[in-house]
Amino acid sequence: MTPEREVDVVVIGGGPAGYSVAIRAAQQGLRVACIEREAVGGVCLNWGCIPSKALITASRRYAWARHGEMMGVMTDGVSFDLGRAQTHSRRIVKHHTDGVASLLTANGSELVTGHASFENTRQVSVRRPDGAHERLTALRGIVIATGVRPHTPPAFVPDGRLVLGAREAVFLEELPKQLIVLGGGVIGLELGSAYHTLGSELSVVELGPELLPGVDRDLVRVVERRLERSGAKVFKQARALGWEERDGRVLLRIDHGGSERSVAGDRLLVATGFRPATAELGLDRAGIELDAGGHIATDGSCRSSTPGVFAIGDVSGPPYLAHKGFKEAEVVARILSGKDAARDWQALPMAIFTDPEIASTGLSEEEAKRQGRSIRVGRFPFSALGRAMALGETDGFVKLVSEADRIVGMSAVGPEASELISEGTLAIEFGASLEDLALTIHPHPTLSEAVREAADHGLGQAVHIMNKRLTS
Repeated sequence: MTPEREVDVVVIGGGPAGYSVAIRAAQQGLRVACIEREAVGGVCLNWGCIPSKALITASRRYAWARHGEMMGVMTDGVSFDLGRAQTHSRRIVKHHTDGVASLLTANGSELVTGHASFENTRQVSVRRPDGAHERLTALRGIVIATGVRPHTPPAFVPDGRLVLGAREAVFLEELPKQLIVLGGGVIGLELGSAYHTLGSELSVVELGPELLPGVDRDLVRVVERRLERSGAKVFKQARALGWEERDGRVLLRIDHGGSERSVAGDRLLVATGFRPATAELGLDRAGIELDAGGHIATDGSCRSSTPGVFAIGDVSGPPYLAHKGFKEAEVVARILSGKDAARDWQALPMAIFTDPEIASTGLSEEEAKRQGRSIRVGRFPFSALGRAMALGETDGFVKLVSEADRIVGMSAVGPEASELISEGTLAIEFGASLEDLALTIHPHPTLSEAVREAADHGLGQAVHIMNKRLTS
């Protein structure tokens, strides 16, 4: 007979959203079981956000060392040890995953290793790695936080040798001389750019008309120009037809502009998107409905169609951002503890760690115009900023979008854009105006001055650039 026991909350998935709601619910005195079938921390900690940023940071440090002559940094024979960089990356991953597991336990949440599936609306069956089964009954609620899984076309399933997914590519021990990236989205460009910076020749094949679909074209153009200046080849509106191995290398066939051609490389990184991880959960046994994209349909409080069952993080729909999962975990933990809560944010920031970085929050200029809003746009280029010039990073700009007396969007492409964007998010949440930002003293010389300067420009009172619309 399968052993049974009761808890207050069952969390399925131990990624950022799952472990966060498990910890928060346990902090409220609830008995929580967090079920994870692989490694705690999910995609983000194990082979996504964290190790990829470690690799990207290492590549940028190497680039600075190689090209520091302009600043008087003279280096001879500088080299890069990818194996050592990956050891450093794995050490960071272990530190975080061990830390999360410890925090779960220390806060009173139980971490259960195994595969979970619904028995009914209140019960979950867990199959442990040793084959043992148990049944958990949730007295207060069940939270689904299983995230997403890579989606690859059947003809391009990673083999771990020549054809790689992001999971394998982020931990390469040997630098490819020529790297082909299939998919010009976030994962493909982040990893592709990192290896390109380290010395790989890069070819990017994108099915659509633009790189980074859905991102403000003004921002993407800056990144694309940097790629092309550095020698990368970008094929847009190119359909991958198939690949073959030739002399231990990859030969990718593509249809580009109606003509078939081949792209050769040592490795092929397939980064063609993600699908929600809902298979084998037995959602039908609990009557849980999915949306058109296969995500678990939820309302403004993260409730699914089945009472007492919640879904948070990537499995509940895009954008696929860890910090969205963190916030939704906070909402659901409050509800489970008997409080009112909802997804009521005004702006959700995003950051892309390309070279240079891209970040945005609120409405883009394009979105605001499509909605028929009467907007004012202020921009300030990093090329006019002293701190950016000192860093040798002058590509890009900061853009502020306002409607009437309220900022509704901010975007940036350039050095440390990911760090600058929180000021825009705070401004939107507090209903700040361009004048509010322009009157806020920013330290000099810093990159954050670009935000205030963009506000000045939007008000028509810029000092360090002409008061007219700039092009990127």
